[in-house]
Amino acid sequence: MKLKSLLLRYYPPGIMLEYEKSGELRTKSIDLLDLDPSTDVNALVEEIQKAEPLITASRSDQVKLLIQRLQTKLGQHSNHNFYLFKVLRAHILPLTNVALNKSGSCFITGSYDRTCKLWDMASGEELHTLEGHRNVVYAIAFNNPYGDKIATGSFDKTCKLWSVETGKCYHTFRGHAAEIVCLSFNPQSTLVATGSMDTTAKLWDIQNGEQVCTLMGHSAEIISLSFNTSGDRIITGSFDHTVIVWDAGTGRKLYTLIGHCAEISSALFNWDCSLILTGSMDKTCMLWDATNEKCVATLTCHDDEILDSCFDYTGKLIATASADGTARVFSAATRKCITKLEGHEGEISKISFNPQGNRLLTGSADKTARIWDAQTGQCLQVLEGHTDEIFSCAFNYKGDIIITGSKDNTCRIWR
Repeated sequence: MKLKSLLLRYYPPGIMLEYEKSGELRTKSIDLLDLDPSTDVNALVEEIQKAEPLITASRSDQVKLLIQRLQTKLGQHSNHNFYLFKVLRAHILPLTNVALNKSGSCFITGSYDRTCKLWDMASGEELHTLEGHRNVVYAIAFNNPYGDKIATGSFDKTCKLWSVETGKCYHTFRGHAAEIVCLSFNPQSTLVATGSMDTTAKLWDIQNGEQVCTLMGHSAEIISLSFNTSGDRIITGSFDHTVIVWDAGTGRKLYTLIGHCAEISSALFNWDCSLILTGSMDKTCMLWDATNEKCVATLTCHDDEILDSCFDYTGKLIATASADGTARVFSAATRKCITKLEGHEGEISKISFNPQGNRLLTGSADKTARIWDAQTGQCLQVLEGHTDEIFSCAFNYKGDIIITGSKDNTCRIWR
């Protein structure tokens, strides 16, 4: 094995190693999830050298510099004030979803008008209209971090794969017996997974357009689906009150998480794949140990359904959003509630951390999105202007652009 290069990864903090093995170029990562500005760099580099044979003594100074750069970045807490940059009247009929590519240079919108549109972030210009579906385009995604392909899932029971550059359709994936409502690329961008109202999920090969396998095991609609960081596991959440973890390589069911007593609204792994977070209409979130399938905590603080939940990039914090109009932040380690986010006047359907992990973004039926301090729960900014409920909102990878999508048929870019 021969080390070719070292690359920085800011969110979550880590170093990527590019190395050669048997003539093939490969990559692996050293995750530094506990790094903070006060970490002893020399001691950390010694630890890394003991654990990673590719990091030889001759590379130690370079690794030190990279870690110091990461520490500097971590010390620059984002105190960005957002201003309205553009309003886009994206579609004639209502929007369903919005999604950003990794760099934030472009984004996509799905709609009831049966199309998906690709937009340039800087100019707000429409780049392509992706036409071909025969019903609502509901689930949309870029193959981040690459960002050269788009997947669209539709109520017409098909998923389509598109070129970002040309807007041409590569493949149409047919096989589901009902609407596709969620989809995701694996991190390697070799597979697309689709979840459907037909109670199944399917894996599709991006290169040849073929179906790889069908994930059968739920007894009701699948409404949430995601891969873990390494791409070897898929998690699905269903209206049957359960969550299933599958082997992405074989499509085999590994285990079922049973404990919620109503429909699942979200299900996802943390970054290092040690924990699983599930949110439900039963007003609770449950935290599970991904190694032994045991529930390690039930987070009960909300008075109504949990509509969204997430980890921060490092997996240290958990955020929950509820139909009761509030959000909560929990420590993943202690499972205690750190703070309560109060101020919205309607249900909160979306919540996410900025990449730095010090801010939260919420989107609500009260027509506003809000930015909060993740530690204190203080509302720092209200993003006003939409004339109907906000159902989608997201930060870009750097955390300096926000996009909001509303039932008023507009998207707003804030920067």
